[in-house]
Amino acid sequence: MHRERGFSLLEMVISMSVMLAVTAGVFSLMNPAQGTFSTQPEVADMQQRLRVAQDTLYKDLVMTGGGAYQGSMSGSLLYFFAPVLPFRQGTSNDDPPGTFRTDIITLMYVPATMAQTSLSTKGPSLNSSEIGVNAEAGCPPSDALCGFKSGMTVMMYDDSGNYDVFEITNVQANALHLQHKNDKLTYTNYEPNTTKIVQSSYFEYYLNTDTNQLMFYDGTSKPDVPVVDNVVGLSFEYYGDPQPAIIKNPTDASTKWVTTYGPKPKLNTANCAFTAANQPQPRLDTLGAAGSGLVKLDSTRLTDGPWCPNDASLNRWDADLLRIRKIGVTVRVQAALASLRGPASALFTRGGTSLGGGKWVPDQEVRFQVTPRNMNLGR
Repeated sequence: MHRERGFSLLEMVISMSVMLAVTAGVFSLMNPAQGTFSTQPEVADMQQRLRVAQDTLYKDLVMTGGGAYQGSMSGSLLYFFAPVLPFRQGTSNDDPPGTFRTDIITLMYVPATMAQTSLSTKGPSLNSSEIGVNAEAGCPPSDALCGFKSGMTVMMYDDSGNYDVFEITNVQANALHLQHKNDKLTYTNYEPNTTKIVQSSYFEYYLNTDTNQLMFYDGTSKPDVPVVDNVVGLSFEYYGDPQPAIIKNPTDASTKWVTTYGPKPKLNTANCAFTAANQPQPRLDTLGAAGSGLVKLDSTRLTDGPWCPNDASLNRWDADLLRIRKIGVTVRVQAALASLRGPASALFTRGGTSLGGGKWVPDQEVRFQVTPRNMNLGR
């Protein structure tokens, strides 16, 4: 009896169709997994960059305003000048007075150091950069220069609202040679014994939009250095005391007043923060009721004066900067590979080349607030 062997053409077509359908289903399940496999390492890298940016900014923001802690004129820098500036200052590429930038911040504080004393000579002039210092209590024994060394960044200030930042270029047996950080000495009347000189931490952070990098400047002659790559957003917000200029009961009504910030008033002599009177009054506006909480300080508030130390100073700054008690920070990073970024949109600050949503890695952002401990001592 004749027997048929194999499959008919119709049976083969049907079986191949079923096999192709099953194979297509398997690959449709594998494709998202492949996209996830290629994007997750980049997501982890973005989160790590956010952690580095947050930790780096936080450690300096929280220390901002810390002043000298031994000798005369000790206490928070807030009692002498504004240690937080929303613009670039102290370099050869300074922003002009009255500038407000959301993507840059200048921070100042005194680190743990023995190099803090007062001048024994008049401060630097346009013709001389040599100064002497007093060997006050707390200076290293048998050190006529109180621990100051060549290459050190130092800050000089008095009770008038003036301050300048220098780099020590040379040391002698009993003298220091200074170079101003931006080659523009703004004040030449620093007097002996009433002028403080300290080692300083003077930092600037800003966003380089050309290279998409968070940049850092350390107050020395070294160039600015990148901290984090692929940063596409950086902004700072400022919150201040609505009534920071409250004058408390003085211990000596004729010559001394206790305030919540400085520069402190002098008898019948006005300064940028207080009027001239037997009982000085604050020059800053009241922004809210006492105890009502901090208020946001916008660009208008921080660029309209009154100006410290005075309207003509090349180093002038808005007295409302003395209000600052809290700083908000926003950092946004992008995927390093353009192939993981879609078109520019709310998801992507800088557009990429990816066309499929399965391989998109949207920008990530972190927001945090810092209350500098040395700018809240009176709260």
